[in-house]
Amino acid sequence: MFRPRLTLACAAAAVALAGLTAAPAGAAGVPTADVRLLSLNDFHGNLEPPTGSSANAIDENGKTVLAGGAAYVAAHMKQLRDKNTLEVAQGDLIGASPLISAAYHDEPSVQFMNDLGITASAVGNHEFDEGYKELQRIQWGGCHPTDGCSPAGPWKGAKFDYLAANVTKNKLPILKPWTIRWINGVPVGFIGVVTKTTPTIVTAEGIKGLEFGDEVAAANKAAKQLKLLGVHAMVLLVHEGDNVVAGSKPNDCGVVPGAGTAIAKNADADIDVVLSGHTHQQYMCSVTDPKGQPRLYSSGSSFGRIISQVDFKVNRLTRDVVRSSLKGQNHVVTRDIDPDPDTQTFVETWKDRVASIANKKIGTITADLKRTASPAGESPLGDVIADAQLAATKSLGAQVAVTNPGGIRTDFTYDKPGTENDGVVTYGDAFAVQPFSNVTGVTTLTGAQLDAVLEQQWTSAGEKILQPSSGLHFTIDRSRAVGDRVSNITIDGTPVDPAASYKIAANNFLLGGGDGFTVFTQGTGQVLGPIDLDALVAYFGANSPIAPPALDRISGQ
Repeated sequence: MFRPRLTLACAAAAVALAGLTAAPAGAAGVPTADVRLLSLNDFHGNLEPPTGSSANAIDENGKTVLAGGAAYVAAHMKQLRDKNTLEVAQGDLIGASPLISAAYHDEPSVQFMNDLGITASAVGNHEFDEGYKELQRIQWGGCHPTDGCSPAGPWKGAKFDYLAANVTKNKLPILKPWTIRWINGVPVGFIGVVTKTTPTIVTAEGIKGLEFGDEVAAANKAAKQLKLLGVHAMVLLVHEGDNVVAGSKPNDCGVVPGAGTAIAKNADADIDVVLSGHTHQQYMCSVTDPKGQPRLYSSGSSFGRIISQVDFKVNRLTRDVVRSSLKGQNHVVTRDIDPDPDTQTFVETWKDRVASIANKKIGTITADLKRTASPAGESPLGDVIADAQLAATKSLGAQVAVTNPGGIRTDFTYDKPGTENDGVVTYGDAFAVQPFSNVTGVTTLTGAQLDAVLEQQWTSAGEKILQPSSGLHFTIDRSRAVGDRVSNITIDGTPVDPAASYKIAANNFLLGGGDGFTVFTQGTGQVLGPIDLDALVAYFGANSPIAPPALDRISGQ
């Protein structure tokens, strides 16, 4: 079994792009070629229309509408596509995916991208969820080394190029850094980079030996190579981006400048368009390149809820983009049109294939188990998951367990709309909560190191409170300086001795120093246990019905 177009519709965006001025190449009488780009980012295997808050999108009128789903993406793409179109993506097409895709190692989602006509994509951090060798298999083909071929038969690979200009092993690229596509008689170069923070947000073992270099330096090196080949129309596909002010419409430029803006502003001046992702935000902006010329910078939300469109003209003599011709628009993938029938059939086929896995009952709950945290930072679902990991690793000597809140992707809901199975938890429900297939493990830390781990819950990137298993208690005082906020650490009611040794269970993402918890890497005697999802399934089987635990493991505010 598998584990298991147009002008800008928004006035703000129109103002933002008004500064895109004409170069001499755009003079009257100079022959030009039209090019249209349609792009997606952060699809995360959402073949079925996403549900809950993930289904909502803010449209150009500021209204919240339902959006997303492969059949609707395909239908909108058909409406937007013309003869001069290239379809591209900015990473996280796979990983952290619903079971319909993840049960088959995301081959269904990549096949959908093949069918859609995607021609190039940056890699995202989630493309490394199962390790870089698995990413290479997805790119080049071959059946999964453990689970074998999917029901569709031998995997033939992605028809598009995954691009990773800043990812190397022994100084050599693991995938193509750039690719060239000819459209309407002119060449367009695409460069792909992924956030350099990837090592802190994926499992260390899967990227062992890889180097994630500076995004701008890698983009500039690739741009130089493209110029040597006579390619001057360039698009940077970057899996990094910015956050936006609340309520931003699809074509607003409401970004809070951060890592994405820095890349967009500092990348080689010959790069004409920067399409971004990673932050799951929507924006359409203009930034100034190193030569003082404005260029387009955009992002298209996530889960297939936005298609970004960019139109421009290329001077046929210089082969460069006429900057004044750049126009961009983010289109909401609404569900008020007919879905694409072929894609709908494709999705239903995979839904049927995974149904026997997804619908298997694993246990029950007495009420919702939610990720919503107390003022101290503890959540009912976080406690249950930590308890499950402790139970799964006690045979390895674990005394307590902790889990990272970012690995908890949704809630367990008692009352499921459209069903009569109140309180029933299925394998599909559990997978939606923990989709990463991280491996649990146990490491030995001193009491001082455990304290240091808990102090790493605060970094410059914000706060990430580890969820504790029963038996582990501590107090937080956020009024104190970072590095001195945790006190009164106890295990089974006994104060932790800084010099004593304790066996702590966690997933291998944390044990590898993920989310900035680098002290875990100082642990000794590490042993690995079951996959976190298997631990959770087993815990439900042994302890159902499960009630929300009291939130008394973390005290303070």
